[in-house]
Amino acid sequence: MSPKNVVFKKVSRDKSVAVYMGKRDFVDRVDSVDPVDGVIVIDPEALQGRKAFVTLSCTFRYGRDDMDVMGIAFRRELYLSTRQVYPPLQDRDKGVHTKSQARLLRKLGTNAYPFFFEFPDNLPCSVALQPAPHDVGKQCAVEFEIKAFSAESQDAKVRKRSTVKLLLRKVQYGPESEGTAPCVETTRDFVMSDKPLHVKASLDKEVYYHGETIKVHVNVTNNSSKNIKNILLSVDQVATVVLYSNDSYVKCVDIEDSGDSVSAGATLQKVYSMLPLLANNRERRGIALDGKLKHEDTNLASSSIVKEGVLKEVMGIMVSYRVMVKLIVGGMMGSSEVGLEVPFKLMHPKPDAVKESELEEEMVFQEFKRSYLKGIIADDEDEDGNVSGGDDMAPKEK
Repeated sequence: MSPKNVVFKKVSRDKSVAVYMGKRDFVDRVDSVDPVDGVIVIDPEALQGRKAFVTLSCTFRYGRDDMDVMGIAFRRELYLSTRQVYPPLQDRDKGVHTKSQARLLRKLGTNAYPFFFEFPDNLPCSVALQPAPHDVGKQCAVEFEIKAFSAESQDAKVRKRSTVKLLLRKVQYGPESEGTAPCVETTRDFVMSDKPLHVKASLDKEVYYHGETIKVHVNVTNNSSKNIKNILLSVDQVATVVLYSNDSYVKCVDIEDSGDSVSAGATLQKVYSMLPLLANNRERRGIALDGKLKHEDTNLASSSIVKEGVLKEVMGIMVSYRVMVKLIVGGMMGSSEVGLEVPFKLMHPKPDAVKESELEEEMVFQEFKRSYLKGIIADDEDEDGNVSGGDDMAPKEK
């Protein structure tokens, strides 16, 4: 998440428009989503009579741009909303919706104008499938973007040097109400064995936070005549691309080869520790992430929680997690497996609320570029013509 009181800014190459935003991550609480708010600063001389607009878009990309051949687009726009910021269509004060905007307007002066968007409730959260180390171009991803530009009209051709793009993230936090702790058990009968094998696997809770150890409780009651040769545990991430093909990608993000055995007539009660981390899976293609790999605070994608009544087909990429427990059973004709799937959710913890006194502290302005945006999906600035502005559009200290 963005540091407190840091305001990110980015300026178009021709200096006609500049964007100022207090955060880059916007929280989806299932029943509501944080609105996107910020301020556009215009340079009347650089505009040369043009208007200024800002757009919020959500795009699902399932192929590189250079694969757009034979009229087949490898990207789909899920949402697009445009506002005219300058000349303003209403009184500037009526466009202020948040305290952050009001503070920015006081700081940035008379050429600053607010913008405000509300997310519809049927949009997915930000997620990207990790490319292989040798892959080039943009990976399969759901991306949110703020674009500010100056042009003669909304539909006119927009020059890259008059455009600035900021990619944002829409994220979810773990629910405040704790669900039932998952527990799965199974009984297996074997030929030539009078009594069965009973296996039970359970977790301490339903929701785990990124970086938190998962305790897996395994109870084995082996009343059969078979010997359990080994117990394997894994954490699987299941990413389902629901928008166009319903393909599912199952990736093991942590594994434990315990080597534990349970002889016929014996029992086993043991707690195993699992820790799914992106740090241990950086070279693996197709793992779902909350952002791009090269930024430091990127992590495994959070579990998808969908509002009731929303069609899953428009959610782009759905992510879920499960603990797999496999028992390798020995036999005269070879080994067999007894397996259990224990579902759970992997989420971010809800951050502490910012106090009013902290909001009144001095704002710190930083250029909106990769060195500051650790964890955000960012375009290649050389490719799309967007650059961070210099001090000529920075606010004057009071």
